[in-house]
Amino acid sequence: MRRGQTPTKRSGISFHDSKNRATELRVMPQSLVQIYVHIIYSTKLRCPYLQDAAFRQTTHGYLAGICRNLECPALIVGGVADHVHILSRLGKTMDVADLIRDLKRDSSKWVKGEQKSVGDFHWQAGYGAFSISPGHVEALKQYIANQEEHHRTETFQDELRRLCRKYGVAIDERYAWD
Repeated sequence: MRRGQTPTKRSGISFHDSKNRATELRVMPQSLVQIYVHIIYSTKLRCPYLQDAAFRQTTHGYLAGICRNLECPALIVGGVADHVHILSRLGKTMDVADLIRDLKRDSSKWVKGEQKSVGDFHWQAGYGAFSISPGHVEALKQYIANQEEHHRTETFQDELRRLCRKYGVAIDERYAWD
């Protein structure tokens, strides 16, 4: 290419380097993301606010709707009277902390509006969030679907301790159980 000549534009962005050589920067036209996250959090002080099975199912559906609206589709939402599990694909513009903040905030407002009897409803301040490989998604979906059966023999606290050990996450129990 001669000095002063404009490079031909192809699929990228053309520019001249410090020695006036034409260079093409190739641009990837889309962002591709597939990150699965297993989210777990309890009701404040593990109060059994979600004891009514029909209301619990409706709440799980509402949580799935929040995920969908945030472009973090839930593959499954489950749990028992005192906590929830959400398996979600993390959207390409959302981080885990913002997703969980929005889930808790929006669902708390909704629960209080739907069930006047739980006007003091709150989720715990903390949460567990663990990345899941695509090869483990089906097994985790089954695990979440069977929460009622599973929690006949294990408390929420023991479950969270076990999951933290499994994923190598240190847990400080002074702050874990609000």
